[in-house]
Amino acid sequence: MVLHFLVEDPAELAGDDVVLTGAEAHHAATVRRVRVGESVTIGDGQGAWHTGEVTEVAPKRVAVRVTSRSTVPAASPRLVLVQALAKGDRDERAIQAATELGVDEIVPWQAARSVSRWDAAKAAKGVQRWASIVREAAKQAHRPWLPSVSDPISTAQLARRADEALIVVLEPSADAPLTGVDLAGAREVVLVVGPEGGIAPEELAALGDAGAQIVKLGDTVLRTSTAGPAALTVAAVSLGRW
Repeated sequence: MVLHFLVEDPAELAGDDVVLTGAEAHHAATVRRVRVGESVTIGDGQGAWHTGEVTEVAPKRVAVRVTSRSTVPAASPRLVLVQALAKGDRDERAIQAATELGVDEIVPWQAARSVSRWDAAKAAKGVQRWASIVREAAKQAHRPWLPSVSDPISTAQLARRADEALIVVLEPSADAPLTGVDLAGAREVVLVVGPEGGIAPEELAALGDAGAQIVKLGDTVLRTSTAGPAALTVAAVSLGRW
């Protein structure tokens, strides 16, 4: 399998020769150990998909001669994962897997029962770390589009998103299954996953009043690190992405 790399600026893909520098060059040369003559793919995370041949390898510079170009359209409807902050690395494991499975946007949620709490300083660092995890997972999965990582959202802000999107809240005690929800007609499908202690009753009520659909994945209770990826898999199959 050819290796895939990302440029920071789409303008870097304009010429016949693309030069990877900085951390991406280090990753290509030192971590992935690309060699002159090897075929690779390069993208900008915004749909560009170029194939090329490595012509130069140095620790801080890897040059690639582009041999073919294409553009991959963005998927529709967009799949969004609202992931509640969780202790340890459970939320990070969730977003890594979600990226590999095709999520288009990831939104950190400061849920009432979240053990992990982000103040302003921690939020900025947290979003940056999540974005780094997403970027590496997207490269590993060879994704033409890099999922965005939004700023943390409150329950009230999440409820307002129901005005323009189909919000689907995963709740083990719900009666209706996720497989029964018609996702195809939505412009955007927002899958909401709670923290370790579950989504608080008042949060379920607020989201339900806003128009969100409260559903279950199945008869078992999944961890917060696996619920989102599992729901994304169901959604991807339902929408014909897989």
